[in-house]
Amino acid sequence: MFHTASIWLTLALALQRYIYVCHAPVARTYCSMPRVLKLIGIIFFCAACHQAPRLFDRTYRPIFITWEGNPNVMVCRVDMAYWVTDVLSMDAYFFSYYMFRVLFVHLLPCISLVVLNVLLFKALRQAQDKRDKLLKENRKSECRKLRDSNCTTLMLIVVVTVFLLVEIPLAVVTILHIISSSVKEILNYTIVNTLILFTNFFIIVSYPINFAIYCGMSRQFRETFRELFLNGSGGPSKTRRGQRINSRPTGGGAESSHYTLVNNNGPAQRSCTETAL
Repeated sequence: MFHTASIWLTLALALQRYIYVCHAPVARTYCSMPRVLKLIGIIFFCAACHQAPRLFDRTYRPIFITWEGNPNVMVCRVDMAYWVTDVLSMDAYFFSYYMFRVLFVHLLPCISLVVLNVLLFKALRQAQDKRDKLLKENRKSECRKLRDSNCTTLMLIVVVTVFLLVEIPLAVVTILHIISSSVKEILNYTIVNTLILFTNFFIIVSYPINFAIYCGMSRQFRETFRELFLNGSGGPSKTRRGQRINSRPTGGGAESSHYTLVNNNGPAQRSCTETAL
């Protein structure tokens, strides 16, 4: 469930960044904090619904067998549930489950991320050309803002690339498994099990790698992480210029500085091309 949710959260993050970079005027409407929280809740709910049948597709009952001369050894017998074997059929159940997973958990997110990665890379090249022009015109303030935005976009491109490198092999193995199970047996499952073991290992390794990428390439992520986990919820936080921002009054009381700067109107708001990660 969490793996499925992480795939769609990565896609949601890439889509949000694309809106901020390529469609900045509508970012304040579609990427507000309430909408983001609602989308996260929907993603986890759908991931739970997707995995819910696997919680009920087996039954467990104790039986007694003879083991090493002892005729009363109790073991657990695992059978497929009645609704799988008699109502649907095992072939229909597993084919529909894995086909849905391939389409909506592997192929659709991966294809969408490839497209978004290409669009973000093009936007990054255009922004770099604009930054070079600003440097020639000695407009350092605008150039600094554009540099921060470019770093965030580049960071996301790297994160999505790492994600695709570990997810695409698993998608290929799953597709081959469906073909081998339903059409013609073409796989050696001794090799397949080894491949799945390695792909799962690299997926797990990619999570701390992503965290390292965020910390290494995003100043804003480091500042937000420091505010949330190091400074404590009640302590004042500072910007890089040393200004205290949590103590500044806002319309509804003391809000998170990143939410305030991105979503509120006022003289202190940031450019629409920046996003709080």
